[in-house]
Amino acid sequence: MPRSMTAFARTTQDFEWGNVSCELRSINHRFLEINFKMPETLREVEFSLREALRKKFARGKIDCIFQVTHKERLFPIDINIELAENYIRAAENLASKITTPAPLSALEIMRWPGILKEPASTDMTLETSITDIFNVTCTKLVACRQREGDELSNTIAKKLLDIQKQVALVRKAIPDILTRQRKRLNDRLLEYKNELDNNRVEQEMVLIISRADVEEELDRLETHVTEAKRVLSTDMPMGRRLDFLMQELNREANTLGSKSISEITTQASIELKVLIEQIREQIQNIE
Repeated sequence: MPRSMTAFARTTQDFEWGNVSCELRSINHRFLEINFKMPETLREVEFSLREALRKKFARGKIDCIFQVTHKERLFPIDINIELAENYIRAAENLASKITTPAPLSALEIMRWPGILKEPASTDMTLETSITDIFNVTCTKLVACRQREGDELSNTIAKKLLDIQKQVALVRKAIPDILTRQRKRLNDRLLEYKNELDNNRVEQEMVLIISRADVEEELDRLETHVTEAKRVLSTDMPMGRRLDFLMQELNREANTLGSKSISEITTQASIELKVLIEQIREQIQNIE
């Protein structure tokens, strides 16, 4: 069954010292694009989490956001003095080249990246728990994408059924359309009967009727619809395959319109193109 590329999932886990939340946001994209936003102390596990996402998803733009919140209690403030001194030397060197440099503030220095270290007591807990939180969130995201995919599948299936109804309508009307066309041509040619070669007239009538024959287009439309239904019933990523089938369906619908010799086939061609475009819009969200 198809999976949507649009989904959202969130998991929060509490610890004695605070909590960690993992949020996954997924939207449609031609390929798989993964972005992580997390505290620097968690970067060591980013590679393994990124690989886990690649195994679970084939397409979509996925944003993974981790947030760490500490409870309001006193933690020893651990400052990276060596890094701070490097920053200060660089700032003073730069200040020497400025006419009126602003004075450095200790509080401002503490805001610079990497100056304040995360409480060491929580690092081990974070690293051992982050994968579990992530896996739970991934499971939720897969379920969300699957639920929306089921809805998309139902919508597409209804549109495919409507396409089949249009094909059946044209196929049923074809004999009557060709009979009326043949009669119309005969009536017109009777007016010039004495002036035209009968063999030539018959050849022209056969040519005109053969050009109006759309059985081949109708057969291909039904074949593509059958294939689209088969693809929808599989568990493989199918968005690109379905998009290709819509292109082929649209090609046959255009040919049906160009061959039209009746209001019925003209209207059916228009209706088919509308249905195909509606399906194509839905397919843009399918993985």
